[in-house]
Amino acid sequence: MADQIPLYPVRSAAAVAAANRKRAAYFSAAGPGPGADRPSRYQLEDESAHLDEMPLMMSEEGFENDESDYHTLPRARIMRRKRGLEWFVCGGWKFLCTSCCDWLINICQRKRELKARTVWLGCPEKCEEKHPRNSIKNQKYNIFTFIPGVLYEQFKFFLNLYFLIVSCSQFVPALKIGYLYTYWAPLGFVLAVTIMREAVDEFRRFQRDKEVNSQLYSKLTVRGKVQVKSSDIQVGDLIIVEKNQRIPSDMVFLRTSEKAGSCFIRTDQLDGETDWKLKVAVSCTQRLPALGDLFSINAYVYAQKPQLDIHSFEGTFTREDSDPPVHESLSIENTLWASTVVASGTVIGVVIYTGKETRSVMNTSNPKNKVGLLDLELNQLTKALFLALVALSVVMVTLQGFAGPWYRSLFRFLLLFSYIIPISLRVNLDMGKAAYGWMIMKDENIPGTVVRTSTIPEELGRLVYLLTDKTGTLTQNEMVFKRLHLGTVSYGTDTMDEIQNHLVNAYAQTQCQAGGSSATSTPPRKALSSAPKVRRSVSSRVHEAVKAIALCHNVTPVYEARGAAGETEVTEADQDFSDDNRTYQASSPDEVALVQWTESVGLTLVSRDLTSMQLRTPGGQILTYCILQTFPFTSESKRMGVIVRDESTAEITFYMKGADVAMASIVQYNDWLEEECGNMAREGLRTLVVAKRALTEEQYQDFESRYNQAKLSLHDRTLKVAAVVESLEREMELLCLTGVEDQLQADVRPTLEMLRNAGIKIWMLTGDKLETATCIAKSSHLVSRTQDTHVFRPVTSRGEAHLELNAFRRKHDCALVISGDSLEVCLKYYEHEFVELACQCPAVVCCRCSPTQKAHIVKLLQQHTGRRTCAIGDGGNDVSMIQAADCGIGIEGKEGRQASLAADFSITRFKHVGRLLMVHGRSSYKRSAALGQFVMHRGLIISTMQAVFSSVFYFASVPLYQGFLMVGYATVYTMFPVFSLVLDQDVKPEMAMLYPELYKDLTKGRSLSFKTFLIWVLISIYQGGILMFGALVLFESEFVHVVAISFTALVLTELLMVALTVRTWHWLMVVAELLSLGCYVASLAFLNEYFDVAFITTVTFVWKVSAITVVSCLPLYVLKYLKRKLSPPSYSKLSS
Repeated sequence: MADQIPLYPVRSAAAVAAANRKRAAYFSAAGPGPGADRPSRYQLEDESAHLDEMPLMMSEEGFENDESDYHTLPRARIMRRKRGLEWFVCGGWKFLCTSCCDWLINICQRKRELKARTVWLGCPEKCEEKHPRNSIKNQKYNIFTFIPGVLYEQFKFFLNLYFLIVSCSQFVPALKIGYLYTYWAPLGFVLAVTIMREAVDEFRRFQRDKEVNSQLYSKLTVRGKVQVKSSDIQVGDLIIVEKNQRIPSDMVFLRTSEKAGSCFIRTDQLDGETDWKLKVAVSCTQRLPALGDLFSINAYVYAQKPQLDIHSFEGTFTREDSDPPVHESLSIENTLWASTVVASGTVIGVVIYTGKETRSVMNTSNPKNKVGLLDLELNQLTKALFLALVALSVVMVTLQGFAGPWYRSLFRFLLLFSYIIPISLRVNLDMGKAAYGWMIMKDENIPGTVVRTSTIPEELGRLVYLLTDKTGTLTQNEMVFKRLHLGTVSYGTDTMDEIQNHLVNAYAQTQCQAGGSSATSTPPRKALSSAPKVRRSVSSRVHEAVKAIALCHNVTPVYEARGAAGETEVTEADQDFSDDNRTYQASSPDEVALVQWTESVGLTLVSRDLTSMQLRTPGGQILTYCILQTFPFTSESKRMGVIVRDESTAEITFYMKGADVAMASIVQYNDWLEEECGNMAREGLRTLVVAKRALTEEQYQDFESRYNQAKLSLHDRTLKVAAVVESLEREMELLCLTGVEDQLQADVRPTLEMLRNAGIKIWMLTGDKLETATCIAKSSHLVSRTQDTHVFRPVTSRGEAHLELNAFRRKHDCALVISGDSLEVCLKYYEHEFVELACQCPAVVCCRCSPTQKAHIVKLLQQHTGRRTCAIGDGGNDVSMIQAADCGIGIEGKEGRQASLAADFSITRFKHVGRLLMVHGRSSYKRSAALGQFVMHRGLIISTMQAVFSSVFYFASVPLYQGFLMVGYATVYTMFPVFSLVLDQDVKPEMAMLYPELYKDLTKGRSLSFKTFLIWVLISIYQGGILMFGALVLFESEFVHVVAISFTALVLTELLMVALTVRTWHWLMVVAELLSLGCYVASLAFLNEYFDVAFITTVTFVWKVSAITVVSCLPLYVLKYLKRKLSPPSYSKLSS
């Protein structure tokens, strides 16, 4: 079909030919490697070079009826390219302005270029460059920028800027209306509260910084130890850090008090991981007899330029005064990054990066200030009100007939009607947000919840997309060993005792051997000579597999020091190796699960240091292995290896374990690995393939010399080292396949079901394998049992992505599973089409996602759908996604607190999300919408009365109410009842949880829209008109009576309107109503200049006020009753 469609060839024939030549050259150069057996894919790409520009179908009918209802990409591209005047008007001017500003800023703060450096031990004065101070600064402002900065943050909002201009105009005598304090008091109050809040926050930040910067550390000098402040540490200083002390700057690890020459550090504040990391001292300096000898040697460290990546480092250590000079390569395991904590021993390091150049500071991004959708909508309504205000003033001046200095009159009218836009709106909403935050934190059903961003609680009620991490968020991050597979035989949890028997027999025989030196290599053969042949081989393979799992890892057993034993005693040989005193430390919970399992079947890891490892057999014999090399796990290689020498037999073995995708090409040919990996993944197990290779002494020596050479190179070190290691990874013997289970968190299934019923689309973004992710998606009911899943095939080129997207388009109502690599390709060529298709899916699972990809997906959803997104995660790798989303939720989990500290809301369990959204999110949004509109109504009603008053009195720009009346109206008389709307609820929390469908209504934003706003405007105009005309019709002789009658009726109307708006009464609401009424009645006695006390106490006054109030409120009560009867809202059907 592709051949028949006429297409626009964008790439010229020459370009295609050139590309093909390049590709051919590449594959011929690659030789008969792994790429040689894949010509078909590239052939397809050549044949379908014209596919690149083939349009993607937009519907299935397009295929059948041959209708042209698809986007042709080149045409779509041309459409997007607006140029000239149209481009300038449609936002081009904005683009130009921002570009100019960025350019100016860049010129003003030109950043110093970061460079590699040579650091001499203990000689800071030898540094050629000037390096930044080692002080931490989290403050936003300094003494000079504080006031301007805070004021800018406040006045960039239209509402506040408008009030500033209005208040300033009162200094002009011709424009003065009433007293200055009626304008400046509310504005001053708002600013004072904001400045105070910012000042307190800023002072706290200053104190925290000061505390960290003034921590004392021991610095080693020629004259001995001296105490220095953290902020005075320089590049080249030798710093001593004690156990449980924070590391003040990035250092290279030179010495430790631990005999093994290594120490553990805690990195939870840096990368969010709670596991301890093993760090190794530079061997040249660790071997020196005494501390002071560090000054007697002439040595320097060459370090690469400061970088963001906390998981890599390249450098060299050189000692010049020895013969020949000593060169040692430095990697990530020789570094101590700032903000980590020493967990064992005392360490001495040389400082290489300080202050802004440390890894921890470079990785802290300034999170964006999040502004809620409700605030943006209210800002739009404020602008609409401003237009209404200008229009009304122009109408008044026009009716005056532009007499005299009309522009002065226009400005006076603008000031008279300025109450249309209420300054109390921001105050009430901010206080409301604080109240919602307090309610969330006090909710006993979701204990431990913390609100870290108090400005966006209403966002929780508007979410359409929820993007969640898998490990530790949906699952517990607690690993349990479930399955061992040897190819011909598989062991589950119920048959582990068989493995135990195999091991006991194997090692029992070993001990019986005289001398026992050569026995370890093949003990089972000799042990079971009388047993059947098949049984013998299985036993031998089980023993080999368990031994490999017990040796190939980066786990270290840690023994707690009993009582007040010194630090050094822990590593002594006479340390008691009792099982109850041992804990395992590793960088991954999977590793610990494997070592704990080998302990349970009888082979126990009892000690480990940098050079050796000891295992205890079921019979209590200690086996010692010398560790020759370790190759740590990386996300690129997806595998880890270790080379060990058995002390008793001197045999050298290379063990390796890793993900099936990485190991499949390394192990010898077999017919079961792929199938069994698939089976285990379908059970939801995380799989690891274990393999080994025996090495001769010559092979190892050859490898070691090449490996050390590669480690010393300064350019492309990682690639060279990987190439040398890969020379060993050939034809390895496949030993076994392990399966570890990560259990689901409590109540994940009902929570996900509730969120789905609430109309929230859930996307799971995980770094895990495709099979495991799919399986967790099914077991957690993220994808319902009846739904199909479409697994997006791996694609690498545009043509493949094109065909795969078309195949996916034909599927209906099925969940999408896609890997990070394929996603990258699709977004590169077909971003819009892919997002459009993915958004139609009930659920999406993205596996093998990097942290930056997670954040990118969040931003794509925001741009393409315009809907509100929420991201939820528990590890340091989820922080970028949490900060990019409109609303970020962090879970305090096994991986540390980094995600929960960076989030807007922090919870302790995934199941709490349900209540947080359904109950608190929903009510916060509905309450704020009601509160915002009511405050606007309060300003509109008084402006309507002013308009009527001016119209009646020949369009005079004279204020109706002056001085304290205006201030009192906005504060004491009506503030409490209006604010009590934050306690209102339409349905009980239990109902909101039981019927999550109620949440769906909110995403349409119907609680606060131009329609509801117009209804309130009409109510205000009606009530303001009635109150003013009523008072004018009923006033007798003096003007003072109009003020008394209309103002009293106005206050009563406001109090009755609150009662009309409330859906569920709370005792505090009743108190607020009565308190406000009491305040007003009491204040009448003092306001002699506005009210005639003799007139107020007469019956006439009472009946006139009552009549006006009834006429203004009764019709609204009748209308509300009829609306509830004829078209009740969804919640009322439930509550009735």
